[in-house]
Amino acid sequence: MWGKIEESENFAKNVKHFRQKKLADDDFRRYRLQHGAYGSRLQPNYSMVRIKVPGGLIYPDQLEKIASLSEAFSIGSAHISTRQNIQLHWVQLEDVSEVIRGLAEVGLTTREACGNTVRNVMCSHLAGVCPNEKFDSTPYAKAIARFFLRNPMCQNLPRKFKINCACCEDHGLARIADIGLIPSIIDGRRGFRVYLGGGLGAASFVGHLLEDFTPESRLLATCMATIRLFDRHGNRENMARNRMRYLVQELGWEKFQKLVLKERSIVEMTTSTKTAGLFDIGAEQEESLSPRALDIKTVKLPIIEEQVLPDGAPYQRWLHGNVIAQKQPGYFTTFITLAAGDITANQLRILAGAIRNLSEEASARNTPHQNLAIRYVTAANLPQLYSKLASIGLANPGALTISSAVGCSGTTSCNLAITNSHRLAKEIEYRFLELGLDTDDSLRDTTIKISGCPNSCGQHEIATIGFFGGASRVGATMAPTYTMLFGGDSGEFSVLAKPIMRVPAKRVIDTIRRIIELYKEERSFGGSLKEWIDKIVRGEGIGKVKDIEGMKKLLSAITQLPPADQEPEMYRDYGNDIKFSAKTARGECAA
Repeated sequence: MWGKIEESENFAKNVKHFRQKKLADDDFRRYRLQHGAYGSRLQPNYSMVRIKVPGGLIYPDQLEKIASLSEAFSIGSAHISTRQNIQLHWVQLEDVSEVIRGLAEVGLTTREACGNTVRNVMCSHLAGVCPNEKFDSTPYAKAIARFFLRNPMCQNLPRKFKINCACCEDHGLARIADIGLIPSIIDGRRGFRVYLGGGLGAASFVGHLLEDFTPESRLLATCMATIRLFDRHGNRENMARNRMRYLVQELGWEKFQKLVLKERSIVEMTTSTKTAGLFDIGAEQEESLSPRALDIKTVKLPIIEEQVLPDGAPYQRWLHGNVIAQKQPGYFTTFITLAAGDITANQLRILAGAIRNLSEEASARNTPHQNLAIRYVTAANLPQLYSKLASIGLANPGALTISSAVGCSGTTSCNLAITNSHRLAKEIEYRFLELGLDTDDSLRDTTIKISGCPNSCGQHEIATIGFFGGASRVGATMAPTYTMLFGGDSGEFSVLAKPIMRVPAKRVIDTIRRIIELYKEERSFGGSLKEWIDKIVRGEGIGKVKDIEGMKKLLSAITQLPPADQEPEMYRDYGNDIKFSAKTARGECAA
């Protein structure tokens, strides 16, 4: 259980005091953010309520509660973010306390989902089922989250702090977090490769390896030491330079590394047994009630309805792009394609029932690709799950392919956004599914990620093809544009994408299609689209596209903005029929 009912009551009291001018704007803003209520775009009386889902692990009753709350207090839908949070948009300020109360009733919380604290602790959605993992990192992610939630040591950090747990070197985004953890075993001992100082934003950095092996007995002390150093030395004056990655850059990695190791020794010598006991990995393993702790062969589920086999071709296409085998023989993980992370209340309810009855784990995982993963599904239950999903419009294929584009909320709700990245991601998905690009295995490992501004909430810098929103002027007219990036990658060997060129918002889809056409013209040289793009970024292309400059020349005809009187549509953003303006407001990423 993560939530507390009394936090709902306290929030309601503070809203009342704020309305009565008994609480200053900045003081209330800090309090509101610490309790997960982020300001909505240009509308101070509305909030985006961010629900923490530690490790991305969520249960059917929680999904059903979120459905009810979204209907009662939001817009009848929820949004899954790239950090495994679930967000409810456009909640009136006076209703936020009721949302917090409802979430607490099912064990969820919004506490420290925003603000200068330890944010939601991420864990790979494949932890526990990945064939390449050394051990399941889920209990460790949950233990870390529980230890730091409401912990006095991290309630007023210089800026937000993020922790990511991987399952293996390929999954989990360990190199782009303040603390990234990759499970490792040496001489029979469990431990981690710990990376520090990574993060995405207007200036991004890949994390540094602290030491070759950190045993699990030192994991808590390592995390505490890192946070204490950030709290003590982080920049509290300049918001643009107050993430921990800037501290690492300014001190230099070797100096910061020595400080962490020294501070860890101090933490180990001064931490009481009672405090250390709050970090309880065993309790998290027991609480998860996962079939990993059981003999999964003995788990039997009742047949809830007559098995009806779905139509062949759509079902096979869904299997191809949405289902993978687990390391447990006979079990599969299925991925639910959500357009830019959106899901309606009705879909949440029916999906909750499907998870309850068709997953032997009886839970789901949020993914950083803004989809949902349902694990421990037997081969016999796959057709029934597909039919259930199809009945509510959630059986779209392509979750694990190029067609599943990631997009932050953009101008639909964010104060900092310049463009409607959310809508663009949906347009890409709809169009690419229509074109059948999800069925082309040479495009499968290519990722498309979109942010509405340079701040990288859409994680554009670890995409094969990334975009971040901006504006361009032609004469006296402004137009929505994106800076396109190439060659990003996540995992333990993360690479940050390189900026290529600006692309008008309404030409992004045509530009990606042209890139695919160029690739197919040169496919005789072998390799996937991702591999081809990586070669171009390195200047090692062997066809007519040899490097980035060559790519820019071949795309220039598509990406030029025409005069506004010739193509006025180019000067409007997706989802908006009025004149474009690059209007932003004060952001609340830090308070």
